[in-house]
Amino acid sequence: MPTLVNYSGDDEFYSGGSCYPNPGRLLSIGSQVNVYYPSSKRARISAPFAFEGSFFEQVTKPSIEVLPDECLFEILRRLQGGKERSSCACVSKKWLMLMSSIRRTEMPSKLENEVVSSGDVEMIDSDEDQELKSDGYLTRCVEGKKATDTRLAAIAVGTSSRGGLGKLLIRGSNTIRGVTDLGLSTIARGCPSLKALSLWNVPSVGDEGLYEIAKGCPLLEKLDLCQCPSVTNKGLIAIAENCPNLTALSIESCSKIGNEGLQAVGRFCLKLQSVSIRECPLVGDHGVSSLLSSTSSVLSKVKLQALNITDFSIAVIGHYGKAITNLTLTGLQNVSEKGFWVMGNAQGLQKLVSLTITSCRGTTDGSLEAMGKGCTNLKQMCLRKCCFVSDNGLVAFAKVAASLESLQLEECNRVTQAGIVGALSNCSTKLKSLTLVKCMGIKDITSEVSMPSPCRSLRSLSIRDCPGFGSVSLAMVGSLCPQLQHVDLSGLYGITDAGFVPVLESCEEGLVSVNLSGCLNLTNEVVVALAKFHGGTLESLNLDGCRKITDASLAAIADDCLLLSDLDLSKCAISDSGISVLSCAKQINLQVLSLSGCSEVTNKSLSCLKKLGETLVGLNLQHCNSISSRTVELLVESLWRCDILA
Repeated sequence: MPTLVNYSGDDEFYSGGSCYPNPGRLLSIGSQVNVYYPSSKRARISAPFAFEGSFFEQVTKPSIEVLPDECLFEILRRLQGGKERSSCACVSKKWLMLMSSIRRTEMPSKLENEVVSSGDVEMIDSDEDQELKSDGYLTRCVEGKKATDTRLAAIAVGTSSRGGLGKLLIRGSNTIRGVTDLGLSTIARGCPSLKALSLWNVPSVGDEGLYEIAKGCPLLEKLDLCQCPSVTNKGLIAIAENCPNLTALSIESCSKIGNEGLQAVGRFCLKLQSVSIRECPLVGDHGVSSLLSSTSSVLSKVKLQALNITDFSIAVIGHYGKAITNLTLTGLQNVSEKGFWVMGNAQGLQKLVSLTITSCRGTTDGSLEAMGKGCTNLKQMCLRKCCFVSDNGLVAFAKVAASLESLQLEECNRVTQAGIVGALSNCSTKLKSLTLVKCMGIKDITSEVSMPSPCRSLRSLSIRDCPGFGSVSLAMVGSLCPQLQHVDLSGLYGITDAGFVPVLESCEEGLVSVNLSGCLNLTNEVVVALAKFHGGTLESLNLDGCRKITDASLAAIADDCLLLSDLDLSKCAISDSGISVLSCAKQINLQVLSLSGCSEVTNKSLSCLKKLGETLVGLNLQHCNSISSRTVELLVESLWRCDILA
């Protein structure tokens, strides 16, 4: 009897015979049964029939689907090459999950080597969740509705032909079919070379998933857990015990991870170099101190935020942080002045280079001076919302911090102009950068003040959103810093031409970048002076919101600013005439130009903007209501290499 069904899986019949030799006709089968086969569509045979005499009987179709999962598993694990494995995984969800359950070690040794060396492409190759980092890791990032167990299984199978993932980031989870321990298990089995895992807001992943990762990915080096409420100390302990190469650990808002997990990390992960722990209510002194004392020889970066730790943990940092170079302490409400004082005087932070302290009540004048003395190699100091630091502490710190290169103060409202001037005159010859942000205690001094010796090392001055900082303060600070190259005065609506022009005149080195955004009272006089004194070095100028700046400033820029590449004129009072003058400059080489909110720039500037666009890579025309959409279209067509915002 001829064979009726092609078991290869397609819809074609073998040439041995067909039950419908003449489609579209009424056929006689036997003597009693008539069957009509329409010519418009070929019937799909789902249950073959064998015909004998005047009756027919149904024959069961042989199918691989009837095999138990154990048999399918044995067949699938012997597939050769990544393309074959990926193709089989596409057959059904059942096959996909079976493929993803196969560990590399469960393949025959010959096939395992073939899979590793195969150059086949992954079955799912989407730009939205694929990225190959410069460090050589094959990276995937899945987020939102795409973050499902099925997606992870597909990634595990598809990347196995390329050695498996090196880095996986999961951001969020599908609200209906989110990532669970099952999905993480498929990654553990298919990607034994995984080195970095980041889980953000995946509430259905718990200890079992981390246990599978720990067992299947012993080469793991970086672990990031954020908003994982189902992960407890057990999961972290499993990672610690099975991943001795762990070098970076970040735990944030994990309500069930506490001291026991951190103690295990300190005991087993002796290569740990970076740790960040934030908003974990169960973490206390025992966990932090054990972790720091156990890894003191290699731990170089530490970040602790909003934890229930006391002076004891901070003292441990001062004693055992011998390798720490970067330290960030934020919102430690139970740490007092004594803790910071001990940390500084313990003499253990000799390698500390960068220190950031935010919203810690224990940071006072006394503890600040102690940290300056004890951290002899400190180069970068940032104090945010330290309400008990005053002028005395700042000046004392500046005197003893011999290696300080960068000082940043944000919302330190007890610091006044006297403290800033005192710090500048008493700091080391290495200080290069000073930043003040929202320091409300700084006010202009009306009385005569003796001028201290200048700070000739300072190259960058940033004073932002300090409403009391006016022209008098600016003139004084400018005279103290004659070597400035970078100036940021954004948000200082109190300064005027009279305060800023002397700064421009006193700068001995040419200014490279100037940010005057939000300085409402500055006029063309400042820009003309800037172009005159520093036009040969100026590369970046931001005049966003300077409403008194007009076309006269553009004329000065066009004549003297030969190196200017970034110009922001947003919300300035410039017009088509100014744009025309700017476009006629012979040597100007603008790359980024912002005209956002310049209502007096119209369609008449089309040709000038095209001319400027020969060198532009970025052009901002947002909120330019006098420029039509057609003009924007023409610009886009002619300046196709330029990123135009409109």
